Amino acid sequence: MDIIEQRILRGPNRWSRLTCLQTVVDTGAVPAIAPGFADSLHAQLPGMAGRGSYPTLAHAVEHAALELQNMAGTPVSFGLTGKVDATQWRIVIAYQREQVAVEAMALALDMVRAMARGEVQDWAGRLATLKEVAERGAIGTSTAAVVDAARARGIPALRLTDEANLFQLGWGSRQKRLQATVTGDTSTIAVGIASNKQLTKSLLEQGGIPVPKGGVVGTADEAVALAARLRFPVTVKPLDANQGKGVTTQCTDADAVRTAFEFARQYGRRIIVERFIEGRDYRLLVAGGKLAAASLRRPPSIRGDGRSTVQELVDLENRNPARGEGHANILTRLRLDELALALLAGQGFALDSVVPAGVEVQLRGNANLSTGGTAEDVTDLVHPSTREMCIRAAQLIGLDVAGIDVICADISQCLREQRGALIEVNAAPGIRMHEYPSHGQARDAGDAIVEAMFGASDGRIPVIAVTGTNGKTTTCLMIAHAARLAGLCTGVTTTEGVYIDGHRIIDGDCAGYHSARTLLATPSVDIAVLETARGGILKRGLAFDRCAVAVVLNVSADHLGLDGVDSVAELAAVKAVVANAASRAVVLNADDGLCVAMGAQVSADVERIFFSMDPDNPVLLRHLDNGGRAAYFQDNALILDDGSRRLELLRAERMPASLHGHARYNIANALAAGAALMGADFSHAQIAVALSTFVSDRENNPLRSNIYSAHGVTIVVDYAHNPAAYAAMASMARSLSSGRRIAVLTCPGDRREADLLDIGHTCAEGFDELFVYEADPRGRASGETARTILDGARRAGKDERLLHAIVPVSDAFTAAMQCCQPGDVLVFACGSSATALRETARYIDSPAGAPVPAPSIHQATVPLE
Repeated sequence: MDIIEQRILRGPNRWSRLTCLQTVVDTGAVPAIAPGFADSLHAQLPGMAGRGSYPTLAHAVEHAALELQNMAGTPVSFGLTGKVDATQWRIVIAYQREQVAVEAMALALDMVRAMARGEVQDWAGRLATLKEVAERGAIGTSTAAVVDAARARGIPALRLTDEANLFQLGWGSRQKRLQATVTGDTSTIAVGIASNKQLTKSLLEQGGIPVPKGGVVGTADEAVALAARLRFPVTVKPLDANQGKGVTTQCTDADAVRTAFEFARQYGRRIIVERFIEGRDYRLLVAGGKLAAASLRRPPSIRGDGRSTVQELVDLENRNPARGEGHANILTRLRLDELALALLAGQGFALDSVVPAGVEVQLRGNANLSTGGTAEDVTDLVHPSTREMCIRAAQLIGLDVAGIDVICADISQCLREQRGALIEVNAAPGIRMHEYPSHGQARDAGDAIVEAMFGASDGRIPVIAVTGTNGKTTTCLMIAHAARLAGLCTGVTTTEGVYIDGHRIIDGDCAGYHSARTLLATPSVDIAVLETARGGILKRGLAFDRCAVAVVLNVSADHLGLDGVDSVAELAAVKAVVANAASRAVVLNADDGLCVAMGAQVSADVERIFFSMDPDNPVLLRHLDNGGRAAYFQDNALILDDGSRRLELLRAERMPASLHGHARYNIANALAAGAALMGADFSHAQIAVALSTFVSDRENNPLRSNIYSAHGVTIVVDYAHNPAAYAAMASMARSLSSGRRIAVLTCPGDRREADLLDIGHTCAEGFDELFVYEADPRGRASGETARTILDGARRAGKDERLLHAIVPVSDAFTAAMQCCQPGDVLVFACGSSATALRETARYIDSPAGAPVPAPSIHQATVPLE
């Protein structure tokens, strides 16, 4: 079995709304499967036991890849397998982390292949490697709690790197950054203050908050001298370390101070010596000016059973599934380092000592979870004055999220009265002790941090996603034009590039995943309008989990036979991925049965808004009778109907993109844009002004019905490249002039022969004379695409004298112009780029080849109400 193709689908896709790995494998001729194959597989992957046999080896691979991810610690359950052809299968599995899924799929293929042949191999090494891959990229427990809380509120979360706990929460201008539990709103100065324990103490003391007396020293002698002045016992710790690193509490004599000093020096050059505060260790979490949680922290310890040694008791506790390395698990493994050994010796124990039954032995002087401690929730017990004191401490340091360490006998009593103190303020507090306490009520500390960051906002900017076979770019630009006129910083992706506030920041075909992500990650963008093409959906899935408004313009034959999409119905299923992502409204073409059918698939709480070029369309009328909203074309006017009022937006001739009403396809695009803007709560006046001022020319919308004039011939340059688009061009040309209609046309060579023949047939019926050139052979022999298109025209009965195959585009355009007479319309289907048009600029009457706008089209006025 070999992998033919593999795609990582990072958002909603053809198969699922989950992130998925899609793999096409070639199983070759079906081999004789070794007896006991399923039993062998289940022995290696116990989670698959009980599933019985599998219809094919491809299905076995699917289930094995899912189980391997579960064993690696990234549990998933969705998978499906389907046949591609006689020997190829498409396997789709959900994933949490891309690299884990890729490695799991490779391992699953190797395991199934080997076991089907009856080969015996040791898989332990590769299973361990898979777990290592999962652990390397695991998100810290505290960060995961915040990210999960954000997602639970509907806030998008994107991990910005695979290695760091750095996340973008939200989109565009409403996004926030998160790293560990430090937010993008956290002041760098505040972090610096919190990292300097002595400076923190000074500011807290100035603010009237009780802190332990002490100072900073640079040598062991200075530490001993200061400890003597403070009167033993003292605590010794690094000035700027965290997570309890280098901390020794309750040093009762000079020797203990010297030992503690050397230990602290491993984590910092400058050391704090401060008076030891008698009491229990509490951590209070402050987020957004509120106390979110409080925990009593207990130092790591073991309890004797009268039989086991210290080492055995520690090993036993470390086998607890809740304990792991670092911050990956709820608890941290116990460590028997030099500090632990010294503390054991002070209690009269060594590693081989048997601990009497019931006796508790401490392994650390501090209670940080990072050193193996445990926690008990005490949030409801915190004294009101202590609560306010901690909130004020966070404010004095300048932190929006802070972990406040408090030492006192009883957190339910007034701190001052029991001579307790605040000993530290932490800028990146761990919150797993609050989320997963060993005792007491779990607190949603992650949600408290999200609340501090976002309040009631879901962090989303409005996203309008547009798909369909034809008209996507123009519709997107119309919508974006309205948003810019409304004063919003607008991002738009199209097949011509990525634009922010009217400035192109990326050139090229940008109608896929990565371009959309670029906009959603840009902090200045207030609204995103995303052209969402078939190819992008199939290659990477959607770049968003949901959009406010989805638009499906039409579905017709295009790109069939590519990427596993062989029929118009299958193409509609791909486009429906966008429709199903709508959260507020979906705009559908009532004149297209495949679009209408999508309305039944969309969630019931999503509004359906239809648009139609036919005011008597039965789907439209039924929708309006039921109180639905719609946009339609009637009596040469664009109408918006909100279910209670019928409002005329503007006359078609006053809309520049309609070419005085001749370009009916742009009227349809405008109706779709108007419906989308209505769904996004733009006003009637805003929509009307936008459509009356949007110009589809070479500067604003290149290759989309750009009009030129040369020697009395009207030249229309368009991106047409499929039968539906060519039919629309022919209809527009017929409306523009009673003269002859000439087409200079092409199509990419990777289209099916049937599609090329259909283009020839369509153009033969719609145009008087055809000049076919080749722009992009895409694997076909030179001239083959043009010959096939012309063969389709011949089958339609076109006179051979009116059919011309001229491969170079400049030659084709020149020949077409030479046969034109004043009053003719020449449609130049420029399927590759505008460079071809520049080669023929000498034919254009206006200076420097500039387009000639229709008279008075820019001066159109619009009735707004």
